[in-house]
Amino acid sequence: MLYNFNSIPQSIMVNPAAEIEAQAYFGIPLVSGIYANVGASNVSVYDLFADNNLDFNTKVENVIYTLSSNDVQRVSEQIEVVNVGFKVDGRFSDTFISFGAYQELDFFNYWPRDLSILAYEGNSPNIGVPFRLDQLSIKGELLTVFHLGFQKKVNDKFTYGARGKIYSSLIDFTSTKNSGIFTTTLGQDNFYRHTLLSDVEVKTSGYASLREDDVNGARDVYDILKGRAIFGGNLGLGLDLGITYSPNENWMYTASLVDLGMIFHTKDVERYTLKGSYALEGIELPFDDIFNTGGIADNWQELVDEIEAAFPRDTITDAYTTMRPLKFNAAGIYKFGNPRRSRDCSCTSSRDGLQNSIGMQLYLENRPKSIETALTAFYSRSFGNALDVKATYTIDKFSKTNIGLGLSTHFANFNFNLLADNLIEYYNLAKANNASVQVGLNYVFPVRD
Repeated sequence: MLYNFNSIPQSIMVNPAAEIEAQAYFGIPLVSGIYANVGASNVSVYDLFADNNLDFNTKVENVIYTLSSNDVQRVSEQIEVVNVGFKVDGRFSDTFISFGAYQELDFFNYWPRDLSILAYEGNSPNIGVPFRLDQLSIKGELLTVFHLGFQKKVNDKFTYGARGKIYSSLIDFTSTKNSGIFTTTLGQDNFYRHTLLSDVEVKTSGYASLREDDVNGARDVYDILKGRAIFGGNLGLGLDLGITYSPNENWMYTASLVDLGMIFHTKDVERYTLKGSYALEGIELPFDDIFNTGGIADNWQELVDEIEAAFPRDTITDAYTTMRPLKFNAAGIYKFGNPRRSRDCSCTSSRDGLQNSIGMQLYLENRPKSIETALTAFYSRSFGNALDVKATYTIDKFSKTNIGLGLSTHFANFNFNLLADNLIEYYNLAKANNASVQVGLNYVFPVRD
């Protein structure tokens, strides 16, 4: 919803070429941009906890057999710490500079259907059924982003922009390129034979030190993570690119790439691997020794050792690199109606565009197994100097009935904005597959003639 909502200064964060309607702006620290999103395709809280006289086990079973390995669960959050932008005067008056920092949380998971069925049903009903390990795909990260943006208005028709980023990763866990199967068959020396063909790896950074003995409680964890926020974590580089093209007063086309970058994890790294081919038909216990000598503890340790030998694991500390989830935005916009009123006077000006606009937006996001897609139709309108409204209808993996509404108000040079989607589900959020909200407060210096 923020994309092309140019009366909100933060729209420059999703398109470095967005033509911000301000001479300069600064976000009120920590409240200029607060964003949160939660989504789960094909399942909601209501499906598990509805008061509908269904047994809870039945509800769990329905969810397990409904979800596929392409269904996703995601949580994302972003809080701006600093955001400042200004037009350059004099010789470079067609240039706009912006800079700042924000904190971001991103969690993304594909539902491991085979493993969930195995956990729910067990082995015995699934003799000879291979359970795939490549469905295990999860990614989570907490980071701080420092950015510097540059925008150049070439002429009345074309504007381009770029934003450089430095990422400081506080904590990361990644397990996305797994393969293998687990199969239970009838055994020769025992009832069952368990076969595991595995190439599984879980990569972490910033996690190992949180398990040390001197880390005691949430306060210590918070202090450690806070120390990594300002270039103290694993560092990375990124780039945003954007264009705006307006061939005439009525038409405008925009596109942007966001988070074209990577993070180099070299500090506090642990990687856990389970690789190889193993078969197990049970472990022979020395029952005579257990009952005659009472050596239960020793024999229990032997059992543990044999299991660990049968399923060897490895922990390594080699560095690794993760790519940021690259996003692509594009839109075609048609403007119509009366000229908008300028924000710094009561007059009208063609420079400020027309009051109404309609259009289509395409959003693509690169994720480990596929490209997540969303298509949005929107209508926006300016009501005088004080209020801009944007209404959206979005189709994506989470919903086919996602209606959103965004408000941007201007009073005494303060811009307050509130954007929310999936409004139809707000009467009962437990039924919603996806919900997001964004709120912000900025001080805006009007455009000078």
